[in-house]
Amino acid sequence: MRIDIVTKEFPPEIYGGAGVHVAELSRVLASQVDLRVHCFGAERSPDYHGATVSTYRPPAELNRSNAAVQTFGTDLAMLDGLAGADVVHSHTWYANMAGHLASLLYGVPHVLSAHSLEPLRPWKAEQLGGGYALSSWAERTSYEAAAAVIAVSHGMRADILRSYPDVDPDKVQVVHNGIDVSLWERDANHDAVRRLGIDPDRPSVVFVGRNTRQKGVPYLLRAAALLEPGVQLVLCLGAADTPELAAETAQLIAELEAKRGSVVLIERMLPRNELIQVLSTATVFACPSIYEPLGIVNLEAMACGAAVVASATGGIPEVVDDGVTGTLVPLDQVTDGTGIPLDPERFVADFAAAVNALVADPDRARRMGGAGRRRAEEHFSWDSIAESTLEVYRSVIHRT
Repeated sequence: MRIDIVTKEFPPEIYGGAGVHVAELSRVLASQVDLRVHCFGAERSPDYHGATVSTYRPPAELNRSNAAVQTFGTDLAMLDGLAGADVVHSHTWYANMAGHLASLLYGVPHVLSAHSLEPLRPWKAEQLGGGYALSSWAERTSYEAAAAVIAVSHGMRADILRSYPDVDPDKVQVVHNGIDVSLWERDANHDAVRRLGIDPDRPSVVFVGRNTRQKGVPYLLRAAALLEPGVQLVLCLGAADTPELAAETAQLIAELEAKRGSVVLIERMLPRNELIQVLSTATVFACPSIYEPLGIVNLEAMACGAAVVASATGGIPEVVDDGVTGTLVPLDQVTDGTGIPLDPERFVADFAAAVNALVADPDRARRMGGAGRRRAEEHFSWDSIAESTLEVYRSVIHRT
């Protein structure tokens, strides 16, 4: 069986959970099928754990075009390489159109994995301008025509059917994201942590993620102002999606520094070994997302033995066992797709209270961290995820 995966992100160019998912799924699938990966970006090694890797860039004629138009150009460039596949499996809207067009052109099933949904990220219009209308069209068209849609959580499945009511519910199957617990495990060393300016002997609240509206960073920064004195806030913060968001978060960080200090800002992607030390040292891992289909980063924190405080939205409740591996903070949201809290002040106060409760009871936080590690091991292994994905492939081949 030849499976062709199409994706924007692939090692070493990974910046989000979708990229982590594709990398790990490819690593496991490569020993079981003829796997070919087609990705965006710079040239890479043509072999990845036995998978054949091809890289594509937008046509030179589109260098000055809108980013969404450049994405479509890259998708078109992939089509010749997809000839001969038994199944084409796309990840995120960036690659969905390549899978959809290959399905039409070659008469093969198109499976797509849903890692996020454009209707639930309307703030992307700030980033893409008119390109957001193009990305939304590409996603909707691909979802409605796909042979199967894989949702990374039950919460995501519900979002898909609500956002795209013309999608046949029988085609939407849940296969959770996962984690390689052999790569993510507690590291008691503190050398990297100290170099980064973190005091391992003081409690720390750690955030890791991109600075996008969906990650809820401004809510965390407001909640941090309510944390107990002496608690360090460690922000492993990616670049902001827009200048407006960058300015908002910069101002909140400056106000926090002036009011209470103890902010460690790391504005670069840490190597895994350093990030593992940061997570292993954390008293609490904070996930204040207002939109999160699953949240691999919570699994990474749990695998490193950190207790998690997270918003109860999307697929997060399927990862964080409330009261056992961490605390879920209730989040009532508007229904216009933005995910904005109905009562932002209450959400901020509740989030801060949940973090303070664990900081005040470090023994309980450690027990939750241990339970989180066991949960990651027992319920989110890549071997079981790969087998479930193979079952989806077999089902769509059987129907054609």
